[in-house]
Amino acid sequence: MINTIQSPIHSEYGFSTTAKKVIGNINLQDKVAIVTGGYSGIGLETARTLAKAGATVIVPARNAFKAKEAVEGIPNIELEDLDLMDPDSIDSFAERFIASERPLDILVNSAGIMASPLMRDKRGYESQFATNHLGHFQLTARLWPALKKADNARVVSVSSRAQRLGGVNFEDPNFETTSYDKWKAYAQSKSANVLFAIELDRLARIHGVRAFSVHPGLIPTTNIGRFNLNKKVAPKQIDNNGKNTSTDEMTDQFKSIEQGAATSVWCATSSQLDGIGGVYCDDVDISEAVPADSIKGNGVRPWAIDTELAKKLWNLSENLTGVKFTI
Repeated sequence: MINTIQSPIHSEYGFSTTAKKVIGNINLQDKVAIVTGGYSGIGLETARTLAKAGATVIVPARNAFKAKEAVEGIPNIELEDLDLMDPDSIDSFAERFIASERPLDILVNSAGIMASPLMRDKRGYESQFATNHLGHFQLTARLWPALKKADNARVVSVSSRAQRLGGVNFEDPNFETTSYDKWKAYAQSKSANVLFAIELDRLARIHGVRAFSVHPGLIPTTNIGRFNLNKKVAPKQIDNNGKNTSTDEMTDQFKSIEQGAATSVWCATSSQLDGIGGVYCDDVDISEAVPADSIKGNGVRPWAIDTELAKKLWNLSENLTGVKFTI
């Protein structure tokens, strides 16, 4: 199979498209989906949209009370326990799902944290890399038999345009010797989401499983920015000459939650993406690839779509999690 080109396909959608518009009349009856973070923000809207289209949606949650309150009244939703910072919790959740013998048609890895103070998971790994990438890597690996069983399953990794701020530090991904910078750590985890989708798609498409990464947009009303309540967006990009290289005009282009969930739903369900995978998407289309020194707010940077770096990250993730992800 030929790799999908990282270039827009000019879908009929755009910046303001909502998840409801994307799902349209798509019937997901008899389909099974898992949406991490599916009880808050764009994750909740993604879960709601898939469930209302007929899918059975499992929402794994660290906070059972909050999750139950959030999904109350939404049809076809099942709640489960999961903590992405706890590898034992990940394994337990996956084991329960595999034991149900259900195929998994859609996996949306939407849960995440952003620009948090330095925290570490039970293994001692930096929390953003652990939650946003390693936890989802382990979860996807454990759920692989169900994805393979589904025939034509899709895996969607929710990334961010913050991938433009930097790639994965393969020498010190957990800031053990490097001075901790919360935005570099966030950018690293979001670039990792893109790289993971690339390598997963390369390995899994022979089994009919396709993978995507998405930038949902800037959504100020979600809980992901809880550590940065006084900051609307990431800090400006400053080059070696002290010049701001970010595009200020992008900072106020916020989306609603309904618009923010649209690209995830599109990647999970749209027939426009049949036979396509391993690409980074935004504004309900495949994003353009831009140079490392691009001043655009959107567009995916070279370090996030390098196929050799994607393979390197896969090996690193196996080593750090102790999980052999064999496809």
